[in-house]
Amino acid sequence: MGVNNVDVAGATRRGIRVCNTPDVLTDATADLGFALLLSAARKVSDADRFVRAGSWTGWDPWGLLGVPVAGKTLGIVGMGKIGSAVARRSRGFSMKVLYHNRRRIPPSKEAELGASYRDLDALLEESDFVVLCVPLTPETRGLLSAERLGRMKRTAVLVNIARGKVVDEEAVATALAEGRLFGAGLDVFEKEPRIHPKLLSAPSAVLLPHLGSATGETREAMGRLATENLLAVLEGREPPCPVN
Repeated sequence: MGVNNVDVAGATRRGIRVCNTPDVLTDATADLGFALLLSAARKVSDADRFVRAGSWTGWDPWGLLGVPVAGKTLGIVGMGKIGSAVARRSRGFSMKVLYHNRRRIPPSKEAELGASYRDLDALLEESDFVVLCVPLTPETRGLLSAERLGRMKRTAVLVNIARGKVVDEEAVATALAEGRLFGAGLDVFEKEPRIHPKLLSAPSAVLLPHLGSATGETREAMGRLATENLLAVLEGREPPCPVN
């Protein structure tokens, strides 16, 4: 869906059409966002490694304690199609939903999603979970700086299913190591496929290799839509998903 890896302006100057494959990956990406949220909250990756390493010797009342999800406050940054899908999934956990967006969504949509608007700093301060769903633009690059991460609760979890460059990775790793952030679930990174070494050793970090759309049905749908775009351009028709 994102086209930050394409020089759209350069392509436009050369008469090259650029298309993408939105919509068909919305549900798969929102599902993964919630999976990251739950995994980081309940230390699923840490616990899995603990068991595989043979370290589990019996039940421990204080071992691998997570943070609760049900009834907590979810902050969504970027209330587009994916952000809205994440909000809908939160209903099953009776979560309070806050959102920040470039433009406030219509009141009818806020009512449908049960979401309340906040400026970004207020959202970060109030939320127990923050899910990033924004596109990468000059305005969102480095959006979650060290200073903004410092506004989050020590018990909060950060989830990034947007683009890696939206977040200061080193600041996230430092906050996790120093106990100023409870957990992070990251599917995207600043310099993919390289990952900041501090993140690899950070506690309560769930790190995935950009799997947002990684279901068989979704990838097939993306392929079909890419083909429809291609054929339309080659045949002189307007493609279904034009970017320029």
